[in-house]
Amino acid sequence: MYNFFIFYLLTHIFSMNGIETKSDFYHIKIKNIAGEKLDLSQYKGKKILIVNVASECGYTPQYAQLEELYDMHKDKLVVLACPSNDFGGQEPGTEKEIVKFCQTTYGVSFPLTQKVGIKTNTHELYKWLTQKSLNGKADYEVKWNFHKFLIDEKGNLVNSFPSDVTPLDEKIIDWIN
Repeated sequence: MYNFFIFYLLTHIFSMNGIETKSDFYHIKIKNIAGEKLDLSQYKGKKILIVNVASECGYTPQYAQLEELYDMHKDKLVVLACPSNDFGGQEPGTEKEIVKFCQTTYGVSFPLTQKVGIKTNTHELYKWLTQKSLNGKADYEVKWNFHKFLIDEKGNLVNSFPSDVTPLDEKIIDWIN
């Protein structure tokens, strides 16, 4: 705990002075949809597509493409879906309801995280994804559900795509291959 506090303090001191620091993606703490610890380091060596999801959104049919993408490339890609109710209240369900919806409606087999805050009570994962001082790449703003982030095999943020870029978009497929 002491080492984390020192790291946290130094990160903020450096960022206040315009010095960029980068934190390790694989040390971010998050739980899966069942409430169990999800160790992101298990995905080292694979590309990761992180997407904030919601079951009552106009983009919800992208679940089908996310599953297709995951099925086609699961040897080298992990799709990590992060349910959030921060955009239009479009993910009001409990974790159990979300899992049931995803599995029965879209046959989702990729990992889902706990419900996370993105705009309010921002989860550590989304702080990392959206703050250059943490990810070392760029500042990004998540404007709606189904915003996508690409993480390479070494845990580096590579790119970000808004909701209207579909999971099977040529830019994402080219990056995977």
